[in-house]
Amino acid sequence: MPMKDYGRPIDIPVVGEGSQPGVEGDENFDFMKPPGEMFTYDMPVIPEPEEVEDLSEAKAMLVKLYHAISGYQTKTSAIVFDISDMDAKNIDLINQIFNEGEVSVIYEGDTSVHIQESVLTGIWRIHSTNESGTISDVIEVSDIPSIVRDKAFADAVPMDTNLDNLPANVLNAPPLIIELAEKIQTWKAGEEHHVINLTLLPLSQEDLNFLGERLGVGPITILSRGYGNCRIGSTTKKNIWWVKFFNSEDKLILNTIEVIDVPEVATAAPEDIVDSAERLKEILEVYNVEVV
Repeated sequence: MPMKDYGRPIDIPVVGEGSQPGVEGDENFDFMKPPGEMFTYDMPVIPEPEEVEDLSEAKAMLVKLYHAISGYQTKTSAIVFDISDMDAKNIDLINQIFNEGEVSVIYEGDTSVHIQESVLTGIWRIHSTNESGTISDVIEVSDIPSIVRDKAFADAVPMDTNLDNLPANVLNAPPLIIELAEKIQTWKAGEEHHVINLTLLPLSQEDLNFLGERLGVGPITILSRGYGNCRIGSTTKKNIWWVKFFNSEDKLILNTIEVIDVPEVATAAPEDIVDSAERLKEILEVYNVEVV
């Protein structure tokens, strides 16, 4: 299964009517599937054992992944396996087994990185390119791809809290700018996330534009599919994310700004990691591959 063209990242500055705005360009934001029913695990359709009997390299990699995810603890460093040199047939087997899971990530920075979680939560396919083509093709075992934690705020800049000469009709955004500026100075990893629910606030289009301009658009875009879509964008301010929840008809139902290292809706939970290890073991048993 080749890596797909995910399209352009989300426009994080939210503009529109009242406090339930639409974003120009969201209609072009399409990560593989439209929103729909809640994502559930189904055993992927995989080749019969006799069809892949000679694909020992892929099977050996799957065993390594099983041991990695069996011992993985969330919020720890990712475990990385480079498959850039693996031949097409072996990669195809891995792709068929992994298929496409609930979370997708784009990083646009010094390189372009497209990331797709597999149906085995906590196992990610990561494809990096630049102007010359493919740089690397790797698999990570992690609760969230390492590039999210490493790069989301690597180039963060201080919040501009100058509120002189505000644009017309910017009335309710300035207190939010001050609140966020203060929060990012005090927030520490491990603390509860700080959420501002924009949906409940009387924000004009000019207020929302002003927030978007002050926060800026960061390099990470995440789509989490569950009931509908959750679209998450990093900003240029440390630990500030713009998070937008859509229902199954792709209508914006919740619009928030979060102060946190990584929004929890995008990360794999410990029980998800345990389930994925069990499911990968079941798949390996189909191919009579020992994991001990």
